[in-house]
Amino acid sequence: MSGRKETVLDLAKFIDKGVQVKLTGGRQVVGTLKGYDQLLNLVLDEAIEFIRDSDDPLKTTDHTRRLGLIVCRGTAVMLVSPTDGTDEIANPFIQPEGA
Repeated sequence: MSGRKETVLDLAKFIDKGVQVKLTGGRQVVGTLKGYDQLLNLVLDEAIEFIRDSDDPLKTTDHTRRLGLIVCRGTAVMLVSPTDGTDEIANPFIQPEGA
């Protein structure tokens, strides 16, 4: 076994593609992945942040804020997912009213 640490996530296949990044504290950003390092620091171009709901900080709204070129610190990155090939679905665990 080598002493070199391997990253669990191979981000090379997402370079120059759209990714969605969730950060600690509830912030959510979408942009084009331009670079990364072994500490999971990410460089995103044309980044857009989804504004959180003031009543429920765990939910995002349809309002966005353009950020441009940003660096996401690896210590704050919780989730990285591609934007292509993913669709939002209704929550299957929510009970219908009157049931």
